[in-house]
Amino acid sequence: MTGVSASLLPAGPLNWEERGPGLSAEPCPALAPSPSSSRDDVIGKVCLTRDTLAAHPKGFSGWAHLTEVDPDEEVQGEIHLRLEVVRGPGPCRLRCSVLEARDLAPKDRNGASDPFVRVRYNGRTQETSIVKKSCYPRWNETFEFELEEGAAEALCVEAWDWDLVSRNDFLGKVVFNVQRLWAAQQEEGWFRLQPDQSKSRRGEGSLGSLQLEVRLWDETVLPSGCYQPLVQLLCHEVKLGTQGPGQLIPLIEETTSTECRQDVATNLLKLFLGQGLAKDFLDLLFQLELGRTSEANTLFRSNSLASKSMESFLKVAGMRYLHGVLGPIIDRVFEEKKYVELDPSRVEVKDVGCSGLHRPQTEAEVLEQSAQTLRVHLGALLSALSRSVRACPAVVRATFRQLFLRVRERFPGAQHENVPFIAVTSFLCLRFVSPAIMAPKLFHLRERHADARTSRTLLLLAKAVQNVGNMDTPASRAKEAWMEPLQPTVRQGVAQLKDFITKLVDIGEKEELDLQRALSLQAPPVKEGPLFIHRTKGKGPLMSSFKKLHFSLTTEALSFAKTPNSKKSALIKLANIRAAEKVEEKSFGSSHVMQVIYEDDAGKPQTIYLQCKCVNELNQWLSALRKMSISNPGLLGSYHPGIFRGDKWSCCHQKDKSDLGCDKTRSRVTLQEWNDPLDHDLEAQLIYRHLLGVEAMLSPQGSTGPAVPGAAGPPGGPQIQPSQRTALGDKPPAGAADVRPAPHALTEPPARCSETPPWCAFSSSHHSVSLGSGA
Repeated sequence: MTGVSASLLPAGPLNWEERGPGLSAEPCPALAPSPSSSRDDVIGKVCLTRDTLAAHPKGFSGWAHLTEVDPDEEVQGEIHLRLEVVRGPGPCRLRCSVLEARDLAPKDRNGASDPFVRVRYNGRTQETSIVKKSCYPRWNETFEFELEEGAAEALCVEAWDWDLVSRNDFLGKVVFNVQRLWAAQQEEGWFRLQPDQSKSRRGEGSLGSLQLEVRLWDETVLPSGCYQPLVQLLCHEVKLGTQGPGQLIPLIEETTSTECRQDVATNLLKLFLGQGLAKDFLDLLFQLELGRTSEANTLFRSNSLASKSMESFLKVAGMRYLHGVLGPIIDRVFEEKKYVELDPSRVEVKDVGCSGLHRPQTEAEVLEQSAQTLRVHLGALLSALSRSVRACPAVVRATFRQLFLRVRERFPGAQHENVPFIAVTSFLCLRFVSPAIMAPKLFHLRERHADARTSRTLLLLAKAVQNVGNMDTPASRAKEAWMEPLQPTVRQGVAQLKDFITKLVDIGEKEELDLQRALSLQAPPVKEGPLFIHRTKGKGPLMSSFKKLHFSLTTEALSFAKTPNSKKSALIKLANIRAAEKVEEKSFGSSHVMQVIYEDDAGKPQTIYLQCKCVNELNQWLSALRKMSISNPGLLGSYHPGIFRGDKWSCCHQKDKSDLGCDKTRSRVTLQEWNDPLDHDLEAQLIYRHLLGVEAMLSPQGSTGPAVPGAAGPPGGPQIQPSQRTALGDKPPAGAADVRPAPHALTEPPARCSETPPWCAFSSSHHSVSLGSGA
């Protein structure tokens, strides 16, 4: 089965498991409960096959029934086999060589298994020896069976965990068609272990249901040269602005539906951000929006391409700035956990202590205390915002300057004095700061969602920020009269905010370049935080030998010290990292340990073991380290998931310390994070796919037009007519696909294509663009 499965646990996060070559997921522990993880009781699981997800291009959303978790169905790992048909003077024989296995499910208390293999064919059964305490066993044992030509019997290879007292635990199986072996004569490779699905299930729905939203998409990304004509056309149009003849951007806006507008806006924004034209692109959208807006009070209130693009721009370019301004205030709200309520109809009267006596707190006292708490938070936020002008990214300031000037030019006069300010706050406050206050986890300000009490405080604070952003208009005051206690602070905040915006948009081109250069030299860490480091002593790492240090990953090195401000620190150069991988649970008694394999200054291989506090932190660190080192020369293809203790590796029991490794590395398995580097090719492909999807709306049948200067194909490249164009969904040639997986999943995209991809062409009634592989 290829798909995504989830297990719902009463304690702890959801455990997602992805299986099969289609998803290329990093293996995760089986869902079946084991003695080593008996703290949590598994309620049930949800399995979504790849076919199910493929049938929902816009994503699966709904309630799915939980089904029973059967240990015989929850398997993982692969087994290395060599099968051959041996012909001789006597009857033909089927020879099965069981070589090794990797990443088997740990079934015992020690975090490992005692695996052996059972081979069955035509009524006969043979077994390998038992390898104790290993999930990476090596057998190198061979078995033979008499083979009758034309026999329909299948060869079954099963892996089991041996137990002395209880019954053996099933680890998975592989079934081979003997008729196919007759034709192939020999077959060798790694085979994924499959579950035993022969058992009957309990009725669906008896275990409850789980509401899910899951989306899977694959994208074929061609080499950069293929997208240059399209990118050049888009850039040419943005540079000319409204003065040019280009109509591609307006056409894209007209052809985007409500459902896909946010995605298209994000793709365009990231593409132009990578080209250094984000400000010009947004300025073009501002002008187009202003040109069709007659009422100032409706400006940027709709979910237009301009609004969605600016929203995406702030999330991509201004997220670190938001964290710096808003982070301390959000942390304080979470830590205080105060009861805050301004709506009299929702006030809860509580018992409070007073001079050793308990008396009920009056409604007036609750309202006054709540108003005071919100005034403090709102004042702190506005003060932090006022002090943050220099910390705001230069490209964000320059974009707000363009917006401010365009709106003031479109709506001049004293009666529209506040309109330019409201235009800026409609994005800064209403679409950026306020949503981040209401849902801090979605903006990566907190690791978990707020509880009901904290969530209400955040909502009221966000409402206050919205009132300030609306410049305290009578309409905003009339909506919720019970917000009146905050009015003095709101009015003061309006003056502060206008002063802040005036300073924010006061930036020239020279200052913009200087600020960009200064901020680039002060790039923040990619990731940082406390981790436990395991030291190597004597014959190997000791379970009790660990120390808490502060780690910081930058574009240059992984450094660690006692505290964030320590003057003394050790570091590992990023260029020297060879692998970042998980460590099996039995090594340190924890499933949240990773290892960083690197070379020291003398060129000798070294390993440090780092323990994280949870599986989410583990995956985030692994993803960050892999992304930063993905281009390093000499990345390892295999590694040992155990440790070298005594005279052997704990994982595979090999005694050669320099052994290459018993498991494959997963250097391309990463998470999709908000602070990922831009992928220009992917964004161009997504834009191109959108254009192909709406091609009928863009181009009358058979029409062609002159190419825009600078948008021609690569030198010597053929110009293909629309009738020769590759249709959306055509399968690319073998070796020419870079399949990009769905966001928020641990995935491993294959390497870029090495073969020349097919030539494609896009044309409209005004433009003709060829996409090619380049010279």
